[in-house]
Amino acid sequence: MMTATGEEYELITRSKNGDRQAFGDLVSLHQQGVINVVYRMSGDRNHAEDAAQEAFVRAWQKLPSYRPVGSFRGWLYRIATNIAIDMLRREKQTEDVDDHLIKDPSSGVEKKIMQRQKSEIVKKAVLSLPTASRSVLVLREYESLSYQEIAETLEIPIGTVMSRLNYARKTLRSTLVELLEEE
Repeated sequence: MMTATGEEYELITRSKNGDRQAFGDLVSLHQQGVINVVYRMSGDRNHAEDAAQEAFVRAWQKLPSYRPVGSFRGWLYRIATNIAIDMLRREKQTEDVDDHLIKDPSSGVEKKIMQRQKSEIVKKAVLSLPTASRSVLVLREYESLSYQEIAETLEIPIGTVMSRLNYARKTLRSTLVELLEEE
């Protein structure tokens, strides 16, 4: 179980005492990670940014109840994941996602097109996973959380994390094979 770092713990303590600047610093530390989690869950950059903003508002409101026993990042991700799941339930259908490729100045146009196509195929496959499996996969593969952190974040047993991750990987593998055959 990870706990808050010294700097993070100080920011949390100051935030609990009403220091908005300290909370702003916590937001800066974790904003991109929260956006990434929601983006990978929903497939929509605008929704990810809106959900991240909502997650930080809820975190500010719930900060008095935070106990620095587990990781602050996991606590934030739990809030963000719950918001993403609620959002997905409301929407029922995801939209196509704008792909954000890392620019490689040495690569040619063909390479960029192939990267974009591969990225779209993977994105489509991940978005096709059931929400419970997708959330475990996103937290593990994209955010590099440990099984323990995922269990804490999603409030599920580690065994469930492992079985959902196994199911997600198998399903993703077979979905990718199908999608690649369609190409």
